[in-house]
Amino acid sequence: MKKILITLISLLSFLSTQAQTAIHSALNGHSHNDYNQNIPLLRAYYAGMGSIEADVFLQNGKLLVAHDIKEVTANSTLQKMYLEPIAGFFAKHKGSVYPDQKSKLQLVIDIKENYGAAIPALIEALKPYLEIFDAKHNANAVKIVISGDMPAPADFKKYPDYIYFDGRPETKYTAAELERVAMISGSLSDYTKWNGKGTPTPQDAVKLAALIQQAHHQQKPFRFWATKDSPNTWIELEKLGADWIGTDHPEQLQHFYSERAKTTFINPTKGYAPYRPTYKSDGGLGKVKNVILLIGDGMGLAQIQAALTANFGLLNLTFFKHLGLSRTEASNSDITDSAAGATAFGTGEKTNNRYISVDPAGKALKSIPEVIADYGMKTGIISSGDITDATPAVFYAHQPERSMSREIAADLGTSKVDILVGSNRRSFMEGANQHLLDTLAKKGFTLSRTLKEFEAAKSGKQLVLLDDSVTRPVKAGRGIMLRTSLLKTIDLLSANKRGFFIMAEGAQIDYGGHANDLPYAVTELHDFDQTVAEALRFADQDGETLVIVTADHETGGLSLLDANAKQGTVRGNFSTDDHTNIMVPVFAYGPGAANFIGVYPNTEIFKKIIRTLKR
Repeated sequence: MKKILITLISLLSFLSTQAQTAIHSALNGHSHNDYNQNIPLLRAYYAGMGSIEADVFLQNGKLLVAHDIKEVTANSTLQKMYLEPIAGFFAKHKGSVYPDQKSKLQLVIDIKENYGAAIPALIEALKPYLEIFDAKHNANAVKIVISGDMPAPADFKKYPDYIYFDGRPETKYTAAELERVAMISGSLSDYTKWNGKGTPTPQDAVKLAALIQQAHHQQKPFRFWATKDSPNTWIELEKLGADWIGTDHPEQLQHFYSERAKTTFINPTKGYAPYRPTYKSDGGLGKVKNVILLIGDGMGLAQIQAALTANFGLLNLTFFKHLGLSRTEASNSDITDSAAGATAFGTGEKTNNRYISVDPAGKALKSIPEVIADYGMKTGIISSGDITDATPAVFYAHQPERSMSREIAADLGTSKVDILVGSNRRSFMEGANQHLLDTLAKKGFTLSRTLKEFEAAKSGKQLVLLDDSVTRPVKAGRGIMLRTSLLKTIDLLSANKRGFFIMAEGAQIDYGGHANDLPYAVTELHDFDQTVAEALRFADQDGETLVIVTADHETGGLSLLDANAKQGTVRGNFSTDDHTNIMVPVFAYGPGAANFIGVYPNTEIFKKIIRTLKR
């Protein structure tokens, strides 16, 4: 038993290493039953497959391509369907089948019957193209590999040395025979009950990895056939170390591998430790003096789970005890945009997509800052992106179109907002707004152009218009702009005895979803989550602060294909580059947090905040 455990541990350790080092591309793709494609050869070729398979029957001296003898037609010759077109590519690219000479191709000829007659016919068919298919003597040539009905290994030497064969795991080859083996292949079902869904059992994983390792010790690539053709299977086979990945969907496999950098996140750091709340005021009936509303734009449950995994199983968000779900539909569509979504929780009313704090008829709606100004409360609005964009704009502007950034900027002059922090300085300075900064100064706003200037502020209204480079993505070096802005805004507004409302937006989680870029979304969510920690810490210190964390919508239709919290790695897939109508989570902490439990329309967030402040 001890020996078995040691073997399991060592081989599973090997699997872990393989997962980190064996990086596949489309060239690892094996176009299985390629002749069944509606455009044989070309689909696989233009998808960059490194291996293409054609089943053949010998009839009347010709090799005909088909899976079953009943499907054979006189025109489906191996020469017309594969040899001639490959020769054309070889000529086009001046001695290489692919434009990049480093990209190689093997053509697997699966002989369905009578190899004794079929192989001589193949040799004859190859004669006009011998330079193109003689991989033994030409490194750029296409390798011909015989599979299916094959001669015994001892007879390999009877055939020209440019003819290779598909090996089998159980066959013992001599050194000379092994030279003629192009790869080792086996049917997956011969070794495991695993059907491609989920993961194989640890015991089966060891068995499968051992087969592959055996082939690698022989310096041969390995292929399983009869595998499920799905992203999960491709991932698991790659983890096991399989070199060839069989597919009937070469274009999908090519996309899967080409998008790897955008769909896979590997944490290059040790992660960060979350803040541990005290829960002293959490869920109680005490007074709510301050409200901090944190909006993770585009943040759905999949994005949260991805960030959790990527930070080794830890997030500040996971320490909330009071959770709800918000339905995000707009007035004119079940799929909301940020304008209608933010208007809903900023005013308590549904509106049309693209509308900024106006109802479907275009009438201005009273937003949270306008309502709470009557209570003597102050307001701060922060974004890690464009401060005239939809989500922050809802809290200080009223416009029928979210793209009216100059009009939105001008609305600050009549708003009840005391602190505004974000980028897009141009909208406050150009065109009709060339004198807007002077107007805002007369209304008491002090302009800061850097975070350092903002941090030096002592009191009064603050307009912080950062250079666009300061709000670049986290992965491009933004730094802790969002946290710094929140802490300084809290510091300034805490002087108000009647309390404050702050909305801080993690704007670029949404950008990552639109770009279908998982590392972008994850790094932005980590930044946002660490901002959540600062809000929780202040709430614990203050005892009269309610913290709410939610999203206006989910972006990207993200699903997670692979995850390893121990390694901080996650792989995803996006179904859209736009928003979805999936419900989004609502997290609440502090006095009144229990009011946010349940499932409700996003308009209820506004109503719950106002009711909490009126208690």
